[in-house]
Amino acid sequence: MIVSILVFLVIIGVIVISHEGGHFLIARVNGIRVQEFTVGVGPALWKRKKGDTVFALRLLPFGGACIFEGMYDDEEETINDEHSYRNAGVWSRIATGVAGPVANFLLGYLLALIVTAFSVWSFPVVAGFTEDSAAQAAGLAEGDTILSMNGKRIHMAGEVTLMSQLNRGETVELIVERDGAKREISFTPRYSAEEDRYYMGLYVGKAGSVDGIRVLPYAWYQEKYYFDLTFTSLKMLVHGGLTLDDFAGPVGMVKIVDDTYESVKPYGLPSVVLTLLELTVLLTVNLGVMNLLPIPGLDGGRLLFALIEVFRGKPVPRDKEGYVHLAGMIALVAFMVVVLFNDIGKFIG
Repeated sequence: MIVSILVFLVIIGVIVISHEGGHFLIARVNGIRVQEFTVGVGPALWKRKKGDTVFALRLLPFGGACIFEGMYDDEEETINDEHSYRNAGVWSRIATGVAGPVANFLLGYLLALIVTAFSVWSFPVVAGFTEDSAAQAAGLAEGDTILSMNGKRIHMAGEVTLMSQLNRGETVELIVERDGAKREISFTPRYSAEEDRYYMGLYVGKAGSVDGIRVLPYAWYQEKYYFDLTFTSLKMLVHGGLTLDDFAGPVGMVKIVDDTYESVKPYGLPSVVLTLLELTVLLTVNLGVMNLLPIPGLDGGRLLFALIEVFRGKPVPRDKEGYVHLAGMIALVAFMVVVLFNDIGKFIG
């Protein structure tokens, strides 16, 4: 477990530094002074000032922050400072806000390049069927390569599995390749009353490798899969398909890292490293997407107010915007506390 905690801290540290580093670099490019670049929250374990910026490492690894000059205070000195965040142009502030999530996505792609180049790829090839399979009855055959599903290009077996799990009885339209020729096959998945979901009735996945220049697009396919997975989770949250147990805070994430580590440890260090890198791709994409949501207190909330300023031609009063962000942060902290205690309960249990 100690190893898993250390691995978790490294993963979170890399993701947070990437995110805040994106904010930091674009802020500097746009002439915005950064007061503090901090990783973690709570009491400072280490601090050092370089130039105008204090760099800090804090006790609790629950995130980080880039604090810009004039972002929160209304002192006269800040009001008249051309390098103040509040005096930066609206598009400079938008670019600075977007830069954090974009840095997460870039990190995810770079890590996906490594994972794709050195891991086994699961191609979307039909490997078999369940009993009473709707897909087999419609004419799908073992060895068929699934090229598209309901109009969406398919590049990995996981995409088929994800779309299958989301099916609510809609007709599935496949384009497959068999013996060099393309075929169109459509069918309706069969409902399982016992599990309250629909099943296509097939197993998908053929192990192979991706090499050469193909690594570039296939790394994007892998990252895009995690985008789809994140957005699918958000849709399920809106429609009530998720419960509190489906969320994970720091304790839950340590447990995920530990389970992952223990499951692949017998296969050797290279497998452990590649699997944890793939987990990092998922987490960094997830953080990037979540930060772009228009939630007060997050990057997306600030971007929403900046876009309102673009359309209004003038900013929302700072005090009103501040109250909204404060309320959002209080709600987020409260939710994090609930998730934390729920994780502890599951972990102890």
